Amino acid sequence: METKIPVKLPENAYEIIIKPHGLANLGEYLTPLKLGKKILVVSNPEIFNLYGETVVNSLKNSNFDVFIHLIPAGEQFKNLAQIEKVYDTAFNHRLERSSTLLALGGGVIGDMTGFAAATWLRGINFIQVPTSLLAMVDASVGGKTGVNHPSGKNLIGAFYQPKLVFIDPEVLKTLPEREFRAGMAEVIKYGIIWDDNLFAQLEQCDRLSSFSDIDSELLQTILTRSCQAKADVVGQDEKESGLRAILNYGHTVGHAVESLTGYSLVNHGEAVGIGMEVAGAIAIAMNLWTKEEGDRQNQLIIKTGLPTAIPEGIKSEEIINLLSADKKVKDGQIRFILPTKIGKVIITSEVTNDLIKQVLSN
Repeated sequence: METKIPVKLPENAYEIIIKPHGLANLGEYLTPLKLGKKILVVSNPEIFNLYGETVVNSLKNSNFDVFIHLIPAGEQFKNLAQIEKVYDTAFNHRLERSSTLLALGGGVIGDMTGFAAATWLRGINFIQVPTSLLAMVDASVGGKTGVNHPSGKNLIGAFYQPKLVFIDPEVLKTLPEREFRAGMAEVIKYGIIWDDNLFAQLEQCDRLSSFSDIDSELLQTILTRSCQAKADVVGQDEKESGLRAILNYGHTVGHAVESLTGYSLVNHGEAVGIGMEVAGAIAIAMNLWTKEEGDRQNQLIIKTGLPTAIPEGIKSEEIINLLSADKKVKDGQIRFILPTKIGKVIITSEVTNDLIKQVLSN
């Protein structure tokens, strides 16, 4: 079954295509987009070993000239030094403004490839082929691209929309369980901020911690409803001037946890799980939603196998110091995304440092 979800933007509209077993026919989906002849596939060695040959052959069969650039796997390589190496490859193969960068990988590869595409020759074509659940439901959609700075996550970047997001759910069969759980954190996020029906469906499952826990029908539902939620929000607020900030639910404290653990002890999804638990606790303390709703959220996080506790050794003062440098700070005030009920959140700058410390110490 093929599903198409339009991302409706004033100038850069595109589609998300979800096609099981579709990777071998990727080139056929790119041909109508009127891309240039040259495509540079950016991936990491692990993903490329699994799916690179399939993608390259499909592109060549559709008469594209294909080049390859591999970036080492891991958040620690999401930096400007690696972007420069992508530029070198683009220059060596004489990529033109009509040429294309294609991201084959998870969120790190997608973010980096998009940033390289946004900045090489002031912007060339960009295609997202996400291979992790987190990238499929979140990172590949919406045009946020970038790299990390030593002082914080994704502080260097650009809004740059892809020409297409192509999702083949079958590639999730080779995704490590830990990475699958990381993606489920973003799925739970959509249930909290936008889609109470999706949240309720997740609650019906006994386990959500691995690909084998979820049947193909539910997986299609998860991908479709999550991508639709992201497309709806981005369609109303492409560059995060208002509504789109709700997509950062769980990310405020989550990004700080990632940074303080050197982007290695916890992955992005695990950090978001922790961040959602903290945000839920703050919402309870502020009487924005009930303890029962907070417990429902936390039980779903636990069912997914994600952590809910701040890693040992991290002090609340360190987290608060990092929050003050977060991208979501406005006029010196930390903005939190807090739930008022399952399926609805608000954006507020009224969370005090004392309350954050209180919640973190519990």
